[in-house]
Amino acid sequence: MLRNTRSGWGVISILFHWLSALAIIGLFILGWWMTGLGYYDPWYNQGPWVHRSIGILLLLATVGRLIWRFAQPTPAGEGSRLEQAAAHLGHIALYVLLLLVLTSGYLISTANGRGISVFGWFEIPAVLYDLPNQASLAGEVHWYSAIALMLLAGGHALAALVHHYRYRHTTLSRMVNPRYSRTSL
Repeated sequence: MLRNTRSGWGVISILFHWLSALAIIGLFILGWWMTGLGYYDPWYNQGPWVHRSIGILLLLATVGRLIWRFAQPTPAGEGSRLEQAAAHLGHIALYVLLLLVLTSGYLISTANGRGISVFGWFEIPAVLYDLPNQASLAGEVHWYSAIALMLLAGGHALAALVHHYRYRHTTLSRMVNPRYSRTSL
């Protein structure tokens, strides 16, 4: 039940999926909200600190998720070959955009050569810094890739709902309940 099978997702994959979704949405909302904060706002420094800390935790979780994904079987897809290919390409695009958002966020935060404190628990060192216009360029990439990620994630959610309610596929049910599999029908 912890591990994936060819007919369903395991608890670990399901937790990675939903916790990542929650973090991505929360980080986007927090990031958007932070752009309107004034210098004397109490969250002017606190907001970015929380945003960076959760972002680093999500980056570490995403690396773990990718390792887990490659080490586990992937449940068989549903729909036509074209739908399965589109789903596969969509998932790759989600991972690429997510890694782009997280990496550019790291580059913004470490442009001055200081590491990132993650809730005061540990620090991620600045490895690449002092590049010309690093914070500005990474900031542009971060903003636009975050918007693209949210749009693609919205399309992903909409597709999951359409396939669940219109086509009666089990994909969404399998991503919610580890005991549910295609053979449960």
